[in-house]
Amino acid sequence: MISQHKTVLIAGSTGDLGGRIARALVDEGANVRALIRRGTPLDKIVSLEQLGITIVEVDYHNATEMKEACLDVSCVVSALSGLDEVIIETQTLLLQAAVSAGVPRFIPSDYSMDYTKLPVGSNRNLELRRDFMKILDQAPITATSILNGAFADMLTGMAPIVLFSHQRILYWDDADQPMDFTTKDNVATFTAKVALDDHTPRFLSIAGDQISARQLSVLMSSLTGQRFRLLQAGSRNFLSTLIKIARMFSKSTNDLYPAWQGMQYVHGMFSGLGKLEQIHNDRYSGIQWTSAKQILVDHIRSSN
Repeated sequence: MISQHKTVLIAGSTGDLGGRIARALVDEGANVRALIRRGTPLDKIVSLEQLGITIVEVDYHNATEMKEACLDVSCVVSALSGLDEVIIETQTLLLQAAVSAGVPRFIPSDYSMDYTKLPVGSNRNLELRRDFMKILDQAPITATSILNGAFADMLTGMAPIVLFSHQRILYWDDADQPMDFTTKDNVATFTAKVALDDHTPRFLSIAGDQISARQLSVLMSSLTGQRFRLLQAGSRNFLSTLIKIARMFSKSTNDLYPAWQGMQYVHGMFSGLGKLEQIHNDRYSGIQWTSAKQILVDHIRSSN
């Protein structure tokens, strides 16, 4: 199913997730071409070159350069991160270049919960992905989006769910609502395999673990020997109100991850609206999926 030695172009390889995907592609035997904005600092490029990755510096608004960068590529992988200017405008330029060069497959920068089921206006960053999806689905290219729920670092500080110092598990409304968590390394490995697979569906969903707040309280109590109690923060409607207030008083509208954006993501998790349905973890062999237990064990050990 997977064919190595293909040339895959990745955009966003100087970012955290993009860098992991680039390394995973190398590990899978792909010829990797990294699309880099002209003027990118050298220190962000050196580590990619050391992996044997071909660096292609471009001006995203130069259609000729972009098309040439995409020539003889079997799949374009986007790991771009940003707001409208990046997720809509820059990704569209990337998509147009891929189509112009005859690239057969495109993986957009989704890597999230199931944004297709979220109400309009409920999550700014994921709304951008849905807007780009409409553009992508009209293009003459085969696309595959990868959905992974939440990145697993939300369990260890990125979001107020496991309150380590207070021995509490915070939840909204339903302590038994399952939530999807996947490490960035698992996402990267799976994405690399998808990029080298000629026959993938429009959406693939993965989850390193699916666990509820109640299950987290039992797990943390077992791991620490201390009782981690559930703490209900309020209803989802109350959370929606807090989000509106936080957004109203936010000093900047251009931050990628302001506090209220994280709150929107938590709302999507505890509402169950962004819950992944069919999981495709077993599509490829050789992936060691990291459980919530292992993530928390590693965090506890590193904190001691």
